[in-house]
Amino acid sequence: MPKACDLKRGIIVEINGMPHSVKQVEAKSPSSRGAATLYKIRFINLQTGQKLDESFKGDDFLKDIDCLRRQVQFSYMDGEIFTFMDTEDYSQYGLNSEDLEGQTGFLTEGLDGIIALLVDGAIIGIELPQSVALTISETTPGIKGSTATGRTKPAMLNTGIEIQVPEYLENGEVVKVNTTTGKFISRA
Repeated sequence: MPKACDLKRGIIVEINGMPHSVKQVEAKSPSSRGAATLYKIRFINLQTGQKLDESFKGDDFLKDIDCLRRQVQFSYMDGEIFTFMDTEDYSQYGLNSEDLEGQTGFLTEGLDGIIALLVDGAIIGIELPQSVALTISETTPGIKGSTATGRTKPAMLNTGIEIQVPEYLENGEVVKVNTTTGKFISRA
C-alpha cells in the first residue's frame, strides 16, 4: 500500500473499487506550525477515462491494485487504435488514443522499453521509457556561433509534438526528449 507522499506519475491505485492512474502530483507545504504536507493528486480512471482530483496528507495510505506489468513494443497505429506487441509471447494489445492522453507524441514504430499495465488480461495503460529519441522535422535554420548562448527555438518533431531546442540544432537531427516533462535533454 503506497503512501500519498510516494506516489509518482504512472502509478496505479484503487479508488472506490476502480483502477486509477496518477497523472499529476503537486505538493503543498502549509506554513502554520505542525501542519502536514498536502499532496494534490490528479488521477485518471482507467476504465471510464474520467479525471479525479484528490488531496491527501503525506502519510495517508492508498490501496494498491493487482496489475501485471509486461514489456511491450509499439507496433503500429490503425486509425485511432495504437497496437502494442508483447516481447515475450508476441500477443498484441490495442489502446485507443484517448487512453494514451499525452503519450502519443512519444510513440514511434518499433519503440522498445514500454511497460504495458494489464488487469485481468486486458491492457489499461502504458508506461513510457524515461526518454525517447525523436527526429527534428521542422525548425528554423541554425545560427552560426550560437552554441555559446542558452537561447532556444521551437522545433516540430517527427511525431507531431513541438518542443524547445537549442538554436544550433538543424532539421533532421535526432534529439533525446524526456517523456515526463516533454523537454529536450540532449542530442541522441
